[in-house]
Amino acid sequence: MKLVICEKPSVAKAVASALGVTSRADGCFEGNGLIVSWCVGHLMSPMDAAGYDPAYKKWKYDDLPIMPEPFCYVLAKGKEDAFQNLKLLMEREDVTELVNACDAGREGELIFRLVYEAAGCSKPFSRLWISSMEDAAIREGFADLRPGGDYDPLYQSALCRQKADWLIGINATRLFSVLYHRTLNVGRVQTPTLAMLMDRDSKITMFRKEKYHHVRLTLGGAEAVSEKIAAPEEAEALRAACAGAEAVCASVTREQKKEVPPKLYDLTTLQREANRIFGYTAKQTLDYAQSLYEKKLLTYPRTDSRYLTADMAETASAVLHLAAKVPPFDGGGEFFPDVSLLVNDKKVSDHHAIIPTLELEKADLSALPVGERNLLLLVCRELLCAAAEPYVYEAVTATFTCGGQTFTAKGRRILSEGWREIDRIFRASLKEEPEDEAGPAALPDFTEGQLFDQVEAAVTEHFTAPPKAYTDVIFCERKEWIGIEERSSA
Repeated sequence: MKLVICEKPSVAKAVASALGVTSRADGCFEGNGLIVSWCVGHLMSPMDAAGYDPAYKKWKYDDLPIMPEPFCYVLAKGKEDAFQNLKLLMEREDVTELVNACDAGREGELIFRLVYEAAGCSKPFSRLWISSMEDAAIREGFADLRPGGDYDPLYQSALCRQKADWLIGINATRLFSVLYHRTLNVGRVQTPTLAMLMDRDSKITMFRKEKYHHVRLTLGGAEAVSEKIAAPEEAEALRAACAGAEAVCASVTREQKKEVPPKLYDLTTLQREANRIFGYTAKQTLDYAQSLYEKKLLTYPRTDSRYLTADMAETASAVLHLAAKVPPFDGGGEFFPDVSLLVNDKKVSDHHAIIPTLELEKADLSALPVGERNLLLLVCRELLCAAAEPYVYEAVTATFTCGGQTFTAKGRRILSEGWREIDRIFRASLKEEPEDEAGPAALPDFTEGQLFDQVEAAVTEHFTAPPKAYTDVIFCERKEWIGIEERSSA
């Protein structure tokens, strides 16, 4: 008999259903040679300093640093029943081996291992490592269970992160609190986070805006702009010199350019886009994505990869065609996706990029909560865009001379909409489209040496802008860049 331990009751229910375990018992599902049970997030917590020595209840400089050896854990408050249930199941004589079916990531590994050790269990265990909660994916994962020992480095990584949090938090907090006679919380993540926020706030506070000007000429239905001019009197003098004068087209350059399709989403890019388009916080996006994952509609969201593996090409092709039938994308023209654009084995780490699952075919999107529906459509859009043709355009730059100065007009002529056509369809379906910078419009067919009489000229006034305050999503990106990003599933 195998005991399968999942991270949450909802996941345990899905796993049990996929494996044909339909009989519900007290704290588990049982049948078909399996017992499927669950933790409730982290059941074990690091012991507080006072647990090692009652003297540590008082914060004293002479006690520092506190370096526990060995590092100990205690049951998390309120989760005693869940732990006792798992311990009893592990001790059953008919249970000969275990399966770690917690989330396939660092924290999922830690959750299982700490419970396993706290229960004093020594029975062999294997690892279920999946990126989708679809029945087929679960069954395939169970047909290819991996030795638990293969994930020892991942467990050690999780332990290292947790111990670092404890050691820095306990010792640094006590040190600065004792030195400055007030409680000052210091942590491995929160302290550099606070420093980044303070640095950005300081730059915003200390910023002094500077005025500058542009002189703008109206030429044959287009607008040509001067370089930045700091002094208003210089800008006015140039305007006066150009108003009613003659302008000459000095040069016209045309360059064909293309924008390749965007890559698939990892968690951070999904959070960024959901914030920009829908205003969701990073936590809201993760919660929606996790819920869609547990509903079998989305692959595992806690990933830093933006590609799929080669063995997923056939599945990706099927999902692409399903996504193309989902409103509003079903209103587009013919679509010939290139699945090879999505595949790169070398750039996939523990989990592949976030994509919808084959359950999309049976899903009633109208029955989903609004946040989940929006997020699923956003992931569908990215999948379709990522496999589409490039956006191709001709960039046109025309320069003009007038009043002894040079003015520039820029525009573009679209040659092929490519993936941007899918993005346009998606945006058109939104009640409130996100504010984006408008791209340059098409220019008239200027020719070198072309003359313009009685030019109209105007001065516009502008100001330099301070750095933008962090949104939580942009901040998540900054944290990820410097290595303090946490994606805990606790």
